[in-house]
Amino acid sequence: MTKTRFPMLIAGAAATLIPMAAIASFAVGDTVGTDLDEIRSQFEAQGYTVTEIEIEDDEIEVEYLDGDQEVEVTLAAATGEVLEIEFEDDDSDDD
Repeated sequence: MTKTRFPMLIAGAAATLIPMAAIASFAVGDTVGTDLDEIRSQFEAQGYTVTEIEIEDDEIEVEYLDGDQEVEVTLAAATGEVLEIEFEDDDSDDD
C-alpha cells in the first residue's frame, strides 16, 4: 500500500500546482506591449483591475488593483518592457 501512495501524492501535488502555473503575472524585463488598449487587455486578462494608464516622458505608467493592493508598473514607451513594479503602501496613518 505504501508503494502506491507515493505516486498518488505526486499526482495530487501536480494537480494542485499546474493550475497555479497558468496564473502569470508581470515581472521586470517582461515585454507587455506599447499599444494602450493591448496593455489594458493584458492586465485585465490576468484578473487585474486597471485604474489608470498614462504616458509620461518616455514611459507608460499602468496603475492597477490586485485585490486590495494598488500596484504601479512602469513600461518603456518605445519597447513595452517592464522597467519597474511598485507596490503602493497604505501608510496614511503614520502619525
